[in-house]
Amino acid sequence: MTTIGTPLSPHATKVMLLGSGELGKEVLIALQRLGVETIAVDRYDHAPGQQVAHHARTITMSDPQQLKALIEAERPLLVVPEIEAIATPMLEQLEAAGTVRVVPTARAARLTMDREGIRRLAAETLGLPTSPYQFCDSLAELQAAIDAGIGFPCVVKPVMSSSGKGQSKIDGPVDVQKAWDYAMAGGRVSHGRVIVEGFIDFDYEITQLTVRARGAEGQIETHFCEPIGHIQVSGDYVESWQPHAMQPAALEKSRQIAKAVTDNLGMGHDGQPGGLGLFGVELFVKGGQVWFSEVSPRPHDTGLVTLTTQVQSEFELHARAILGLPVNTALRTPGASAVIYGGVEAQGIVFDGVDDALRVPNTDIRLFGKPESFTKRRMGVALAFDADVEVARLNAKLAASRVKPRIA
Repeated sequence: MTTIGTPLSPHATKVMLLGSGELGKEVLIALQRLGVETIAVDRYDHAPGQQVAHHARTITMSDPQQLKALIEAERPLLVVPEIEAIATPMLEQLEAAGTVRVVPTARAARLTMDREGIRRLAAETLGLPTSPYQFCDSLAELQAAIDAGIGFPCVVKPVMSSSGKGQSKIDGPVDVQKAWDYAMAGGRVSHGRVIVEGFIDFDYEITQLTVRARGAEGQIETHFCEPIGHIQVSGDYVESWQPHAMQPAALEKSRQIAKAVTDNLGMGHDGQPGGLGLFGVELFVKGGQVWFSEVSPRPHDTGLVTLTTQVQSEFELHARAILGLPVNTALRTPGASAVIYGGVEAQGIVFDGVDDALRVPNTDIRLFGKPESFTKRRMGVALAFDADVEVARLNAKLAASRVKPRIA
């Protein structure tokens, strides 16, 4: 039985989010609807999630002592990492000491904080199909890896980054230096390490949202959402839609891979499979073939589409699962999302055209409330639903195009 205490009382059920961007903001709203007391932590003041949480805290989350002090002072029931750049060894230490429960586990947070941990787990431990890859600590090593068999085209990514930052495709020798420099600029932590991957000639890529939740008898069950198709530019999601049509064999294989990865990430330091929550598993698909790409042990940016498509969005699913509550992954309607970029570099921008955007049939808009805009920073998203997913995609993109950010 799950018991939830009243917020701001001695019996409150407290949940702390480490990272409070637009995805964390939606998780916090879902938790608050369930009567949970929320603590939003980020590296800068007035992050989107901090604007809606009961408590806002600003620290350097990669600093183990700052992280430890905050968790020990707040004593939340759950700590929910929403970004990668966190002092995960400290989370493991606090979890092992029984100070806190980490979602899904501190081990999962460590393994997925950089691409190396999760790629080695998937390819070397679990034996899942992936693109050929190598990790490199210098430009010379990158060149040697390409020459030794990775070949062209290939993709270079910092081992630690998010939302496609620092990621680029190399088509020939002239691109190698540029790709290395771009990766060094785009990594969350500057430790000069990249992964270079052989390019897979895939038909499309999907996100398979996968939920580990408790069943009626207390057992852990795995649930799947309908596959989400998406388009990325330089590794950054620009639109997504659900469902994405797939051959039955490819869908089955995708879910087998997603379950293998999430079952492993659900194992705690004690070897018990207690990790709960939603995972975003990214996969490449060509015909009936499926390759594992990446996994996030938290809601995924391409899953913003579920705010309009599903009975319970990915954020509601995550909130319910981590609290031990039942989940429902049913699709309500096909739909799509399209990113609204900042377009300008400024603090406290304004948005024109929201009324025009919402006149597009069956659409909605989410503006995230980020205090600072960059040209390619994701500042909002347009959502659309329709019985025909292609109509939804067109409408989402049209609505997004009508929102005009500008300097006030």
